Amino acid sequence: MSARSLTILCLASYYKGVRFLKQCKREGCTVLLLTVEGHLKDDWPREHIDEIFAMPQETLNEKKQDVINAVSYLARTRKIDRIVPLDDYDVEVAAMLREHMRIPGMGDTTVRYFRDKLAMREKAHDSGINVPPFVQILNYDTVRAFMKEVPGPWVLKPRSEAAALGIKRIHSEQELWPLIDEQGDKQSNYLLEKMIPGDVYHVDAITSERTILFAEAHRYRKPILQITQEGGIFGTHTLPRGGAEEQELLAFHANLLHTLGLVRGVSHSEFIKGRDDGKLYFLETAARAGGAHITDLVEASTGLNLWEEWAKIEIAQGKWPYELPPHRRDYAGLLNSLSQQEYPDTSAYNDPEICLRLREKTHHAGFILRSESYERLIGLMDSYEERMKRDFMAVLPPPAKALD
Repeated sequence: MSARSLTILCLASYYKGVRFLKQCKREGCTVLLLTVEGHLKDDWPREHIDEIFAMPQETLNEKKQDVINAVSYLARTRKIDRIVPLDDYDVEVAAMLREHMRIPGMGDTTVRYFRDKLAMREKAHDSGINVPPFVQILNYDTVRAFMKEVPGPWVLKPRSEAAALGIKRIHSEQELWPLIDEQGDKQSNYLLEKMIPGDVYHVDAITSERTILFAEAHRYRKPILQITQEGGIFGTHTLPRGGAEEQELLAFHANLLHTLGLVRGVSHSEFIKGRDDGKLYFLETAARAGGAHITDLVEASTGLNLWEEWAKIEIAQGKWPYELPPHRRDYAGLLNSLSQQEYPDTSAYNDPEICLRLREKTHHAGFILRSESYERLIGLMDSYEERMKRDFMAVLPPPAKALD
């Protein structure tokens, strides 16, 4: 079987994965897209998609049997060979469909380690990987004992949300219980974790047949939780190549992916280095391309597009070898801010290191910078961040759920 005889069904609760869809068509696949009604009219690359279908948002994300029925109906007249989620919210649905239809790819058990924040923490902890102390919101006496044994502050986290959505800082036991009561029967979908101050990192990787072929280490300029809840400019950049910081992080990351059992695909994993003890801790991981323009950041520094490489790996499924293309090892940085202006004018920012201006959304101003010099990159990012605060920055209340 070759890619040219395959039909791939892509699930997308949000508008993303355009490069994935295009690569699948370039590989010769028949490409089907299942999205939600609210995104049916988005600017999908329709010339690279053979058929597009839509379901109500709540059906695709919540009504599992209805999704099984709908996709099984499509399969009566279309031989579906691969199912791939383009968004974090579709990962579990894709696994469920693969299991039901016996289609190759990550199944229900492994998916939990890359979607459920409780399952991934328990697996990592049981394997000796550092994680912040945590407890599931399930048995009240156990939660009370945890808060007495582990000093605050803590963070209350939903087990299946993306990024920092839904996370609450907790400073006392009195703060916690009203928040738990608000969740009613959904309480067990949360965990409580000790908040560890420190620098937050992410590693974006390509894995094929359990071997990590590519991994880029980055540091956030500020933790995403702080940006989400307090406002500010989102920023991240490549770490100094070959340095002790990068090597420690990549080794920690490799142990994590081996422990969680990732066979193939791309991944985005986050870690924190404790300010008080200097130790690395695992925060969370996802078997998908990173959001918030992180794929553009990686492409700027290396020339590799994670969406496109992911498409090649998902299509092959180990049936034929995947070869990592040659790539660069430059440095790249990302800065992005909410803007007071609907269409901010960024023309005054004109350094040759700018390789992408982030313009696809109104009320946003951002850049991706690239340089062969780490020092030059960081100097520019420091300068741009201060200028962007004066020229553009706006602050809104944190969202309660993912934005379209």
